[in-house]
Amino acid sequence: MDRVVICIKWGALFGSDYVNVLYNAMKANLTGPFRFVCLTDDDSDLVEGVESFPIPDIGCTPEMWKHGTWPKLSLFLSDLYGLKGRALYVDLDTFICGDMSKFFEISAPFIASDIGDNWRPNKPWIEEDACVGGGLLAFDLGGQVQILERFQSDRQSAFDTADIDQVWYQQNATSVEYWPVEWVISFKRWLRRPIGLDLFLHPIAPPESASVVAFHGDPRPIELVTPGRHRWDTLPHMGFGQVPWARDYWLKYGGKLPES
Repeated sequence: MDRVVICIKWGALFGSDYVNVLYNAMKANLTGPFRFVCLTDDDSDLVEGVESFPIPDIGCTPEMWKHGTWPKLSLFLSDLYGLKGRALYVDLDTFICGDMSKFFEISAPFIASDIGDNWRPNKPWIEEDACVGGGLLAFDLGGQVQILERFQSDRQSAFDTADIDQVWYQQNATSVEYWPVEWVISFKRWLRRPIGLDLFLHPIAPPESASVVAFHGDPRPIELVTPGRHRWDTLPHMGFGQVPWARDYWLKYGGKLPES
């Protein structure tokens, strides 16, 4: 079965560097042939090897473009530009740091990260139900079409009731399975230092067991690679300054350092 890695870029929040770094990191960590597709409203400055297509219009309102990532539901079109095979959707604010072939070896209908209990390694006393994270999804292209079709049958109701797209996935996928907890880790919950220590120590580098580091919300990866002593975290956390392992990752895979 063909393997297709997909990302989506629109607006000004993520520049072309995010796409290029993700592509180069995926190429280094995914053995064998695959296609890398970027759905975007601006395909300028993308490196060779990235295939670009317009983001399909599925009827999202301006509010749906700004709150959550509802345009991502276009992944579940019955025919997405003729793409075939197994898809792995990856958010742009993601670091690829280990083997990615194994993510294509599980053939469940719909697989996501669990952002409930499994993303709280240092807080076992907090109990949460399993909850779909939308940053790393696997599914068969042309499958799970009901996720999009039910949204399009009453877009505003879907938006009002689910609020964000990942809740909609959880409610409408035929079944949901989750990646092993050690494969996909949260930057904020696994690597950021505890409050107080973060004023003196850089975030921990990803462990060898992790293939993916997810940056959800703030900070964005670009903030960690920017030179200088700027603060990138929010109170009560005090993370600041360029993070060496993040800088090295960014440069290794072709990213440019922004000015401080």
